[in-house]
Amino acid sequence: MAELEAEIVQIAARFGEPRRMDVAIRPFFDPVQNPDRFAEVCMVVRRRSGRVPLCIKTFYPRGAHRLPTGGIHRGERILDALRRETTEETGLETRIERFLAWITYRDVADPDGPPLFHSFAFLLTEVGGTFKTSDEAEQIESWIEIEPSALNEVAERLDTIASAHSEDIGGDWADWGHFRAIVHRVVHDALGN
Repeated sequence: MAELEAEIVQIAARFGEPRRMDVAIRPFFDPVQNPDRFAEVCMVVRRRSGRVPLCIKTFYPRGAHRLPTGGIHRGERILDALRRETTEETGLETRIERFLAWITYRDVADPDGPPLFHSFAFLLTEVGGTFKTSDEAEQIESWIEIEPSALNEVAERLDTIASAHSEDIGGDWADWGHFRAIVHRVVHDALGN
């Protein structure tokens, strides 16, 4: 954890202090308990229009568009994962503007226990490239673009996903929706909306 915190201090020195949040959630398998990653980057890509893209995967509940995220593998640096995932998911060339948020998730049954997972959200600005998902394994079905001020509405939709078991995530869609809603609210607030 000390190595991670030192890396975060370096990133914050370059891109600003992130909003810090510690949240208790009900754990489910993917991505929270996926053993090949300990965290994710959340890409808030400001397009030339000022809007930000949201994606939906083929197996998600209908209407569950969300900000794109990508796993940080063990031993991978946060900014390296951010650049890799942004390229894989959007194909865009971007510039990092701000370190928006660092969210730590803990098990609701053990809120003082060790972190289960982390989300690191960054504001990026489109500077070139062509918008296209290059990694077919991502199973992205489609993209929409919204005004950043609508991120709280996205969070509300995610927070109300009906309970249903999913083999794709190894858990319940309602738990996934609650988990995914958090970063949208924090990013909304960090952007001053």
